[in-house]
Amino acid sequence: MSFRKDKLMALSGENLDNKTKKGLQNVFNRVLNYGMQGLCFSPYEEGQKPGDQISEEQIRRRMEIIKPYTKWIRSFSCTEGNELIPVIAKEFGIKTLVGAWLGDDAEINEKEVEGLIKLADEGYVDIAAVGNEVMYRGDLTEDELLKFMGRVKNALPDNIPMGYVDAYYEFTQRPRITEACDVILANCYPYWEGCSIEYSLIYMKDMYNQAVKAANGKKVIISETGWPSEGEGLKGAIPSYENAIKYFVNTQKWSSEDDIDIFYFSSFDESWKVGAEGIVGAYWGLWDKDEKIKFSDNQIGKKGNRLFNLLK
Repeated sequence: MSFRKDKLMALSGENLDNKTKKGLQNVFNRVLNYGMQGLCFSPYEEGQKPGDQISEEQIRRRMEIIKPYTKWIRSFSCTEGNELIPVIAKEFGIKTLVGAWLGDDAEINEKEVEGLIKLADEGYVDIAAVGNEVMYRGDLTEDELLKFMGRVKNALPDNIPMGYVDAYYEFTQRPRITEACDVILANCYPYWEGCSIEYSLIYMKDMYNQAVKAANGKKVIISETGWPSEGEGLKGAIPSYENAIKYFVNTQKWSSEDDIDIFYFSSFDESWKVGAEGIVGAYWGLWDKDEKIKFSDNQIGKKGNRLFNLLK
């Protein structure tokens, strides 16, 4: 049994509902120090948004913060400075799920795809993701997306799997896309379907299993899941400091116990997301917009490197 699995299984008997805020913080500290399989990388500082150029300095600073706690990072774009994320991650010894962001702008799509292929050729990509929730948003037709996927797949070195990221149910509804993927990259958010925190883990497992059934033997990775710490709420799903901790802890325990590959969303709070999601959009990070850990007494990190090295 691995160090991480052994330690997380020791938490199985703990009732998070009975814990005080301090007690939840203590559990969060332990779980984060045991390390995550994957983390979605948030590059945008306060006042920035997609479309702005991001700097090598800010990527490097944030990568340094998360390095002790994750084996993989996921990036979402290959332009506007985002192409430096996998390059810097490799310097830090972190594996990469690298995404080309596709939308309704043909010129940008071309730059994204070419950027992903270039990064793969240069050895900075471990898994290539062609598009993120394109079908959900309706930015491209299925045929248009499949053309991009085929183009990237044909250009990639044989050892790099290619997939597409979307909500778990899209893979049951779009078998041609599922068939075109080497790996299924499924976003699973009980929160966005109004599920209460009490049933959120069971709900996420069902989401995952639907994607597994559609995958027909292909590997399924949860490419995004998370819970916001503040905001207006959605039906039975209530954002709160305590609920965010509980969701994170339960997710990491399940990931370890059942060997589920999960990229947690997200590393840092990003205020620009308010425009798309309302107030809740700004509070998905494990670290806040000022790069301070949100769910602990800020003593975390003193032992993170030592513990995480035991996971490797």
